[in-house]
Amino acid sequence: MSTPNRDLHAASALLEEAQLVIGAAVKELAGHGGVDKNETLAYDIAHASSALAIARACLAYAAFGDTEADLTLTFLALALSDLAQRVLGRESLWGAASDWYEPFAQFVATYRDPKFLATLAESPGDRHLDQDFQMVADMFHRFAEEQVRPHAEHIHRTNDDIPESIITGLSELGGFGLSVPEEFGGFATGGESEYLGMVIATEELSWGSLGIGGSLITRPEILTRALVRGGTPEQKKFWLPRLASAEVLAAVAVTEPDFGSDVAGLNTTATKTEGGWLINGTKTWCTFAARADVLMLLARTDPDRAKAHRGLSLFLVEKPRGDSHGFLFTQVAGDEGRNDANGRLEGRPIDTIGYRGMHSYELSFDNWFVADANLVGGDEGLGKGFYLQMAGFENGRIQTAARAVGVMQAAYEAALEYARHRVVFGEPIINYELTRVKLATMAAIIQCSRQFSLQVARLMGNGEGAMEASMAKAYVCRAAEWVTREAMQIHGGMGYAEEYAVSRYFVDARVLSIFEGADETLCLKVVARRLLDQVG
Repeated sequence: MSTPNRDLHAASALLEEAQLVIGAAVKELAGHGGVDKNETLAYDIAHASSALAIARACLAYAAFGDTEADLTLTFLALALSDLAQRVLGRESLWGAASDWYEPFAQFVATYRDPKFLATLAESPGDRHLDQDFQMVADMFHRFAEEQVRPHAEHIHRTNDDIPESIITGLSELGGFGLSVPEEFGGFATGGESEYLGMVIATEELSWGSLGIGGSLITRPEILTRALVRGGTPEQKKFWLPRLASAEVLAAVAVTEPDFGSDVAGLNTTATKTEGGWLINGTKTWCTFAARADVLMLLARTDPDRAKAHRGLSLFLVEKPRGDSHGFLFTQVAGDEGRNDANGRLEGRPIDTIGYRGMHSYELSFDNWFVADANLVGGDEGLGKGFYLQMAGFENGRIQTAARAVGVMQAAYEAALEYARHRVVFGEPIINYELTRVKLATMAAIIQCSRQFSLQVARLMGNGEGAMEASMAKAYVCRAAEWVTREAMQIHGGMGYAEEYAVSRYFVDARVLSIFEGADETLCLKVVARRLLDQVG
């Protein structure tokens, strides 16, 4: 076998060859009616491009040493295998020559060879963070281990609530203020460090638990980004310090029963009344709505539906804290500056197979009054709600990729530990080649997903990386399903038992490709369309 360092040069060349295959397919896509008429091709192109983007990003990581190079080359071999699975037999659809795979065959054979992969089973690689960010990782890892993990299984099995001790402890660590500017009581100084800190903290908290750790800081993160982008000075001064200290906890109310990722078509309305707005409509999948003090709500303020997303505005909807099993709040005419009809807000919990602790809800608004001061951006914010919420959602995508990495890391560690101690046919199962190949594949996927997430964080810190964030979420979240499934499989029958946390990792991972932008929507509406734009 060639040495990894020498093969890094070949890897770079193969990435260029693979990009030519993608480029030809994008041209075919453009020439045959675009995404809407070729959804399957567009979806496959988007996923293949995302995998190659991750492999390309890891070439710099590979330079750290042989283990890092081995993991990178293994991942590239996986990405090329994935590309082959999508193209072989459909060359004409992709605009590829019949012998397109020849340049890749030997490389894939080398770095997917079971004997080689078996050597990587217990070599997950170092992250190579600098000292300051390693301290961030260590701090949140310790919190996840000592404060989050002890509650994770109980909350998952009983569908219980997040303990207030976790919220308080995370607030004391500054977890809710990672994106809040320093002038408003947070820790954000702008640039790369702000985004890197968020990604690293999210991974470690998700390692502890997706439901009660990693996702806890996502909602205030999304609202913070929207306020920083378009809030009035008064709104920033009032809300941002409260979000940073967790005095106020937030939930996001955007999705509707008939409009998930198709945000431009939503029906919830905000109608102008004296002193504010009346909210009417239904929102669904509003996570943490009962415990939250404020909802970031997107509503239609312009009745002309032809304006689509240009007729939407963003509101800060204040509410009392409610019971996690369901709640009903009312407003009385004459209170809170209103002099019209009574208001009503009802929350119905949606039971889920995993991702428990924060709870998700369907919310029904009936003439719920929101003061003028809570229209994000004031009068200047009218019709700009879609753009303001996207400022938060784009960051939410890379944060979701980091959550996926944390869940995968927890699953890999659990599988590795179990494999070392479980004896079958007189041997610990870690000694069996198939087990080691699975673990090695996990290690390569996890480390390369992590390195790409860190690179995207750096891009976003410089005002770039929106498309790459979508690529990261699309690939990494799907990968988390495979990693957690195989970790569960390594546990055998015990993987199906709630006695081991790996069963929780599996059901938690399943939600990652659904929320914060469904996998299909990201691939078709964001990644594939931007690839088309690039070929002009």
